[in-house]
Amino acid sequence: MNKVILMGRLARDPEVRYTQADEPVAIARYTLAVNRRFKRAGETDADFIECVAFGKPAEFAEKYFRKGQMVSIVGRLQVRNWNDSNGQARWSTDVVVEEQYFAESRATSETNKAYTPAPEAEEDVDFVPVEGIDDEDLPF
Repeated sequence: MNKVILMGRLARDPEVRYTQADEPVAIARYTLAVNRRFKRAGETDADFIECVAFGKPAEFAEKYFRKGQMVSIVGRLQVRNWNDSNGQARWSTDVVVEEQYFAESRATSETNKAYTPAPEAEEDVDFVPVEGIDDEDLPF
């Protein structure tokens, strides 16, 4: 089984490109900064994990995801191998995104510049609509 579930902050805005096919397909690449649970002296607080989304999820990321937002993704790990222009063998490990979600409200995202743990969820939480996004704009 190859399944990855991550929650972290976007380290940069998604970079989106489109294929040159008759029907172009969007490809979004972004980096998630995922906090480590434990920290050893001299180590960084977070791992920076490369993610790639294709098609509708890529278009969604392009439209709604911005640097600093807390997002959650579900996907699979993929390792790519290739030779660069100098003939050197290169490899990359990416998470191919299958599902992606907002992990905090827009207002919270705009006020948080650094990572703060999400508050514990209450049992009876009412749905709060996100301002500025119409249901017709969402791809689902």
